[in-house]
Amino acid sequence: MILITGATGTIGSEVVRQLAQRGEKVRALTRDPSKARARVPDGAEVEVEVVRGDYLDPASVDAAMSGASAVFLVGVLGPDDADRDRGLVEQARAAGVRRVVKLSAIGTGDPAVGRVGTWHLPGEQAVRESGLEWTVLRPSAFASNTLGWAEAIRAGEPVPNMTGDGMQGVIDPRDVAEVAVEALLSARHAGHIYTLTGPETLGVPDQAAVLAEVLGRPVTTENLTPDESRARLAEWGMDAEYAEGVLAGSAYVRAGRNAVVTEEVLQVLGRAPRTYREWALDHRVAFGES
Repeated sequence: MILITGATGTIGSEVVRQLAQRGEKVRALTRDPSKARARVPDGAEVEVEVVRGDYLDPASVDAAMSGASAVFLVGVLGPDDADRDRGLVEQARAAGVRRVVKLSAIGTGDPAVGRVGTWHLPGEQAVRESGLEWTVLRPSAFASNTLGWAEAIRAGEPVPNMTGDGMQGVIDPRDVAEVAVEALLSARHAGHIYTLTGPETLGVPDQAAVLAEVLGRPVTTENLTPDESRARLAEWGMDAEYAEGVLAGSAYVRAGRNAVVTEEVLQVLGRAPRTYREWALDHRVAFGES
């Protein structure tokens, strides 16, 4: 049995889907089981066991861990969650779990990222010191982040650019999930920290240009200053501390520090990672394809 935490999230839901399609026994932990059931593929080889659980209710997590041999950990979503993975690792050990795969983030531990670069450190340390088989995944920016542009694109408005000319090794979340699946199923990935990127570096204008080609209509960008970005994040309902983390990450990218491409997806999967264009073609309906 493989337990997936964050089972309705961008990566967790895809890990659930891929494991189920491969016929693995999967238990999906979520606060809202109806969302998890809605994302389980019809063509799955096995039925996914969906369980209700909340990190703030340790007993519910203990119950979900019971009988699991491997766990996918998605515990850190912001500054308030920095110690959450440590608790999840302890619960996994107590439940007899043998293998953990932690979702972290590129740049973790780099002082230039600022405080956001420390959010995953307690969890990474916990899995490394757990005595379990462990793998840490540090993906770059998700291609799916641009789904946040969909409303503006459908309305013919410019998309916000908080990172200037900064480039990133944008990665398809499906590739991150596939690497996670391999790490959950095979001990050969134990003890590895994988930095996962797409096959090329792209900036916001590059991604907008790809979407324009795919959609067959202009997609323009609007460069935002840090103060304008802060105001926009507040409009989106982001609390001040989380917004400052986003701004620090944006500054890191804008300074060219995240212009990184690795071959670790190829190393694990035996194939090149998908391009942003491939992701855009597969998701063009979300942007109001002509």
